[in-house]
Amino acid sequence: MGWFSSNQDNQMFLATIEPKDVQIQQYLGVVNGEAIIGANIFRDMFSSIRDIVGGRASGYESALAGARQAALDDMIAGAKKMGANGVIGIDFDYEVLGETNGMMMVSVSGTAIIL
Repeated sequence: MGWFSSNQDNQMFLATIEPKDVQIQQYLGVVNGEAIIGANIFRDMFSSIRDIVGGRASGYESALAGARQAALDDMIAGAKKMGANGVIGIDFDYEVLGETNGMMMVSVSGTAIIL
């Protein structure tokens, strides 16, 4: 249903749905976070090899995971600025950017709440 961020000092309730078993005191508004990563030449070279021989592109996967976490951290920081202790309705989106499609944007949004 919900899960907590890795920051144990200030726990933030995060959920992709509006939980039925949690009482929400106030809806504060939409919050979002973004991160853009560029594909570097070495990752591109190894990804091309993976396309030929098969397997997972771990360089891209780790870069994407880092961008996803950075976007999530950005959204959480925005929610905390609003005085929220939770975010519900979380949605991640991914877009390829740049003239040569050499960058990827990860964006995340949700509704900041007070439990």
